[in-house]
Parts: sequence; C-alpha cells; structure tokens
Amino acid sequence: MSEETGIFARESDYLDRYVQFGEAQGRVISVSFPGEPPADAGEDHPLLDRLDAYFEGASEGFADVTVALTVPTDRRAVLEVVREIPHGGNADCRQVTRAAGLDPDDEADRRLVRQALADNPAPLLIPDHRIRDAPSAAPPAVEQRLRSLENL
Repeated sequence: MSEETGIFARESDYLDRYVQFGEAQGRVISVSFPGEPPADAGEDHPLLDRLDAYFEGASEGFADVTVALTVPTDRRAVLEVVREIPHGGNADCRQVTRAAGLDPDDEADRRLVRQALADNPAPLLIPDHRIRDAPSAAPPAVEQRLRSLENL
C-alpha cells in the first residue's frame, strides 16, 4: 500500500459509477461509490489498479490492505469478522454475530451487527456484501453487482 494521503477515485465500467477511497498514512479510511468524484481526487493509485482487476474477475482479496477503523470496539469486532470472509464466501447475520463474540439469540446484538454493517466505512475492502441477510454500506445497485461478481 502506498504511503500517500488523499482521495483517489476511478470510474468503474462494471459498477457504472466511481470507486473512491480516502487514504491517510498508508491506511484506507473510507470507501464510497459516488456518481462523480471530487475534482481533486487522484486517478493513479495501486489500489485502484487492483480494484479494476477485481471488477474484471480476479479473485484476489484485499486482506493485505490496511484499513483504519475508527469505530467502537464492538463494531470493530463485527467488521473484523466480515473482513475474514473470503472471496466467493458468505455468511448470515447470526453467524457474524456469533463469530464476533456476541449472542446470536439476542436481538440487540443482531441489531448491533446490522448497524455496524450499515455504517461500514470501507465496503468492498470489508466485504459486507457477503452477508446474506444484513445491510451493506454500499448502495444497493453496487451491492448487487458485487454479489453477482462473486456468484453469491
């Protein structure tokens, strides 16, 4: 990963929109899918090249990309569990809840998991689209394209 700091974006023909991420000190701090990126967004970055390859069908993961998670500890545990789900794999909300050390029979714990996924700062790198019955932080059309790409 680069040691650059800034916002980087590139148009994805596959998603029919831009993929944008913020990076600070070599750590991704956000991923989004805007219709148009900010005018000062950089277009050249190794992660953008890897994302292009992913959209073309490469099953390479992004586990080596450092994501700076500035979320409460209980939500961090959820996102770290989701980050471990491999390309083409999936889970349901109860499985993620259990793996995060929470009680899958407790509605409050399942609600916490759903909220952590909905507020995920780095969808795609933290692949919330692989959770079958919970929200994704990516827009619905992007989530569906990502699921389709991985045959989920």
